[in-house]
This record gives sequence, structure tokens and C-alpha cells, in this order.
Amino acid sequence: MDFFNRLASDLGNSRCEKLQSPSYLNLALSILLVLGILVSYLPQHYRIIARGTSEGISPFFILLGTTSSTCAFANILVLPASRADVACCKVVSTFECAAGLLGIAQLGVQWFSFSVILFLFLVFFPRGPILPPNDAEKPYTWRTAVTVAVLCLLHGLIVIIVSVALIIARPHHLGTWANMLGITATILAAIQYFPQIWMTWHLKHVGSLSIPMMLIQTPGSFVWAGSLAARLGPTGWSTWGMFVVTGCLQGTLLAMGIVFEVQARRARENSEGEGTNARCIAGCIPGIVETDDEGGPVVEDGLTENAPLLNGSRKSSPPSYSD
Repeated sequence: MDFFNRLASDLGNSRCEKLQSPSYLNLALSILLVLGILVSYLPQHYRIIARGTSEGISPFFILLGTTSSTCAFANILVLPASRADVACCKVVSTFECAAGLLGIAQLGVQWFSFSVILFLFLVFFPRGPILPPNDAEKPYTWRTAVTVAVLCLLHGLIVIIVSVALIIARPHHLGTWANMLGITATILAAIQYFPQIWMTWHLKHVGSLSIPMMLIQTPGSFVWAGSLAARLGPTGWSTWGMFVVTGCLQGTLLAMGIVFEVQARRARENSEGEGTNARCIAGCIPGIVETDDEGGPVVEDGLTENAPLLNGSRKSSPPSYSD
């Protein structure tokens, strides 16, 4: 026990000395990363709210992404170096403390931003019985969305309980627990894009998935990986390799989404060039509805088969005809 106490004391002293001489270049880059992570997720939040539906987003993408972010955030919180940085805030200045905790802030912002996506996914989940409607083998219902939210909540509670218990009763096991969390986060992050790629391929449109978010995050993944590779070298492949894999998978999803968006825009322009006659027929004759650029039905009051539960109380008025 004395060995572990002495080791923790030496680590704390070295971390405090490091915090007292921060690199302003690293500080600036860390601040930019925090802001960049936050800004990169805002288009996705706006996309779901603006469309009023989370249609097109895979529940498994949400499940894997949220649990991965939770593991990554918990990993950096329980690391001995991170706990030493937090303890050093008692003896260093406020500026030095804030600069030293920016690494924790980065993963904290990522976890919070993805948790907001989970919340919006649940609130704006389509009220239709199946999502997507053309994939009968995968009945993504409201129960599926609730199950994803419950699993994410239970996973977060388990991680918190185990982490607190180890901090109180078995602090010398925290290093092993942190490694387990890091490996789990890496595996989940590496596979989280596969179900979304599969869904987008079958839908042939991105739905509520944000292309601007992927435009920011895809190159950002490679920049982050390059930064870590330059710092850790080839031996740190398990750390920066995750960002290379996720960058490639997200880039694949981005390319697919851009192709489908371009095809949809061309189809819409061609349909507009045919005149307003067909549009009037689609909007005026009962039983025939106009479709948007993503293949979904469009009606005047905005209530469709894929409308979220928030719009479930709205009723469409019957059409009236005049002589």
C-alpha cells in the first residue's frame, strides 16, 4: 500500500509541475478542439429538429455511439493522470487548472453532444410502425427507440457505479478499469458506423442524418489521429488507430450521402421542369400525395406516416371542393 501511495504522490507532483508550465500552442489547439467538437454536432441537432423527425438514423448507430462516448469519457475521468490533474487544481492557478483539464473537457463535450442526439432521436422518433418502411426485416418501432434509450441509461449507470466503487474501495484497480473502458470505447466506435451505412444504403437517402456534421468530423478524425500519432508514435497505434478507422467509415457514409443527395436534387429539378400540372394533381386529388426529395410523403399539415410522436395529436382536415 505504501508503494501505491508513494507512486500516486510522485505522479501527482510531476503532473502539478507540468500544469504550472503549460504550452500555449497546445492550449490553443485544445481550445479549438473543444469548440470544433461542439460545433461539429450542432448541424445534426438542428437537422433533426428542423425536419421534425429522426427518420433515417439507425437505432444501433445511436446505441453504439452513446455507449462508446460514455466509455471514452469515463476512461479519461478514472485515469490516474487525470485524477492527478484534478487534484493539482488545489495548488495551481485557475488558468493552469483549466488548461490542464481541457483534455477531459473534449471528451465531455463529445459525450454531451451525442447524448443530445440520443434525446432528439427518442423525442422525434417517427410514429409509423416501421422504420425504414422498405426494410421489413428490421422493424424499428417506438419500442426499439425506447429500448435503445434504456440500454444507454443502464450502461451509463453501471459505468458510474463501478467507477465510484473502485475509487472508494479499490483505487489500485482503476488503471485496469480505465484500460477496459478505453478498449470498449475503441471497439464500439469502430463498429458504430456499420449499421448506419447499411440503413442509408437501403433507404437511398440520408434522412435526418446531417451531411455538414460528417463534413466537419471526417477530416477532423484524421487530423486528430495525426496529432496523436505525432505525439505517441507507432507504439500508440491503439489510441490513434481508432480515429483512422472511424474517419474511413464516416467518410464512406459521407460519400454515400452526398451521392444520394445529388441524385435526389436532380430528380427534384427534373420533376419541377415538367410544370405545375402534375404537382396540382398530386396535391388536389385524394389518395395521391406529393413526395419530397427523400421519397417521403408531403401533406399540407405536415402529418405523414413518418411524423414523430410530438405531432401525433394533429389531425388532417378533409379536403373541400367547390364548383
